[in-house]
Formats: sequence, C-alpha cells, structure tokens
Amino acid sequence: MRDLKLIWDFRGPNALQTARHHEVHLKEYINREQLDIPITGVSALSELHAIAYLVVKESEMKPLRDALKPHRGQVYE
Repeated sequence: MRDLKLIWDFRGPNALQTARHHEVHLKEYINREQLDIPITGVSALSELHAIAYLVVKESEMKPLRDALKPHRGQVYE
C-alpha cells in the first residue's frame, strides 16, 4: 500500500505564510474528523512558491481528495 502526498500550492511573496496557515486548517480538519493522519507539513520550494501537504494511505485518498480539493498529489517516499 502506497502513501500519497496531497499538496496545496501557494505562490507570491506571502506563499510560505499562507501555506503555514493552510496547514493549521488541515490539522483542524484531521482533528474534527478524528482521522489518523500523522504527517502534515509545509515546504518552501522557492522565495515565491510554498506548499502545504498531508500524507495518506492510497486506499484513503479519494474521500479526502474530494473533501479537501488538493491542487495535486504524488507518491510519498
């Protein structure tokens, strides 16, 4: 069973700050829905591009994708 990284992209001079704020909302959703998702995070890809993400099992991805509408996803390694 693969792990998948659901990713939200943020661009502009406040991208990292916005990604950090989005991660707060992801954690609130995880707590509210009582999900077992231990991996969330934020990464700055450049000065003007940052991401917020969470990692889920492939079998759990579809309902989360539909509810949270990530911009993209990739296999998590």
